[in-house]
Amino acid sequence: MKKFDKDRLLLAVAGPVIALVSAILLTSVVLIASGKNPIEPYGLMLEQVGFSDVQVLIINQASLYYIAALAVALGFRMNLFNIGVDGQYRLGAMMTAVVGAHVALPSFLQVPLLLLVGALTGAFWAGIAGVLKVKRGVSEVVATIMLNAIATSVIGYLTLTDNFGVLVGDNATTGEMKKSGWVPGINLGTDVGEIYGLVFLAVALGIGYWVVLNRTRFGFDLRATGASETAAAASGVDAKRMVVTAMLISGAVAGISGLPMLLGDVHTYSLSFPAGLGFTAISIALLGRNNPGGIALAALLWAFLDKASPALDYATPVAYEKEIATIMQGLIVFAVVISYEAVRQWGLRRQQKQVGAELAAEAANNNAPKEVAAR
Repeated sequence: MKKFDKDRLLLAVAGPVIALVSAILLTSVVLIASGKNPIEPYGLMLEQVGFSDVQVLIINQASLYYIAALAVALGFRMNLFNIGVDGQYRLGAMMTAVVGAHVALPSFLQVPLLLLVGALTGAFWAGIAGVLKVKRGVSEVVATIMLNAIATSVIGYLTLTDNFGVLVGDNATTGEMKKSGWVPGINLGTDVGEIYGLVFLAVALGIGYWVVLNRTRFGFDLRATGASETAAAASGVDAKRMVVTAMLISGAVAGISGLPMLLGDVHTYSLSFPAGLGFTAISIALLGRNNPGGIALAALLWAFLDKASPALDYATPVAYEKEIATIMQGLIVFAVVISYEAVRQWGLRRQQKQVGAELAAEAANNNAPKEVAAR
């Protein structure tokens, strides 16, 4: 049985905890500087967790964040910075909505088709950056940033009324999707709301992510290539092929990250569809240390800050700006970078001390027989 490594667990937990505590303390300083109570806003937001409708909103939002963050984490494990998740997510949702509005199949065929469209669209868009990297040496950071801008233009063009757009009031949409493509959720009552049916897809993807990375040869090759392309190549791994494959998989996951809301709630893509999800996912993946369990907790935390913060606007007798939650999110990202580097340095020094102690003990044991023989 593998020995439980408490030091490794401590290092894994220390970074997120330090980042969260630091963000709370820094946010409190901001509140004090503005003449506000530094404690009350947290209590007001925590009170919202007790309301069933807010719980549903948090779970639904967290499912989108979680899938998008898994897409980011897949790139990180390969030492790839896929900033293009936002473009892949929006383009995947838009193409899925277009297909869903023009194709009508039985539900057991329609839903898998729509999931496949989203995944293939995201994979194609991310694959462009992967091919550019291995064929022309273009940084995936630069390529995916540019592809985000291009995705915005492509979406704008395809949603024109001359193409696939349908004007609803002043809002350009792709038209309502066929009902056979709607995914029913868990209805908790008219006053509470409905949990997206594809929340279970997010859970399945998290399990699949862990199994593939930790229990398969492909996952080992991916992690090995991310750690050192030279060492991976020496062991027979095609590093270039792994780069393209990792980008394709990351893009495929990103392409379906908006589908829980698309298939479970709005049933159309419009210019009001949430943007910026991919950039939020980067923060969540970092806070969760690319671990599916850690990402889940980070996604829930982010969704909680999003959905509980509106209560601050209605606080009495003194209202607080809901942007406090945004400040906290930004400070968490800032603190994550610093705390993880501090924890890494601390872990490295701890490891060096342990190695030194073991070498000293081994040297002492080797010298003991010589001293006895000399006597």
